[in-house]
Parts: sequence; C-alpha cells; structure tokens
Amino acid sequence: MPKTLSSREFNQDTSGAKKACRSGPVFITDRGRPSHVLMLYEDYQRVIGHQKNILDLVGMKAAGDIKFEPAKIENFTKPIDLS
Repeated sequence: MPKTLSSREFNQDTSGAKKACRSGPVFITDRGRPSHVLMLYEDYQRVIGHQKNILDLVGMKAAGDIKFEPAKIENFTKPIDLS
C-alpha cells in the first residue's frame, strides 16, 4: 500500500522513506499536495517499460538501412523590417 509523507517527515527520516519504498511507492507532499514520488529503481524500470533511448537507436546495426529524407523547409526566415 502506498505511503504518504510530508516534506518535513521526509527530511527528518529519509532512510525510513527509503525503507518504506520496499513495499510500494512513497508519495511526498508539499503543503498537503503530492509533489514527488519515491520508488525503487527496479519498480521505476518496470513502470516505464523497456523504452529505448536515442543512444540505443543510433547504435542500431540496421540504422544505416533506414531511409530518411527530411522535407525541404521553405520560407524559414523573413526579411527584417527596420522602418
């Protein structure tokens, strides 16, 4: 079950908040409103899934086979009116 801590409680017992993460996310409030979530890194990885970052995509062996021809940008700049 998720646990909720105020910012003050979190600051006073950070190690307790880290231990509480073992049983689920810990919501940290600021002036009574949720502002942060503390969770185990393994849980975070599970939540976001196995998303690839740009470095993974650039390093793909088949990346050279991808055809990419960006469209030409016309009228990108405008003349400056100094009047």
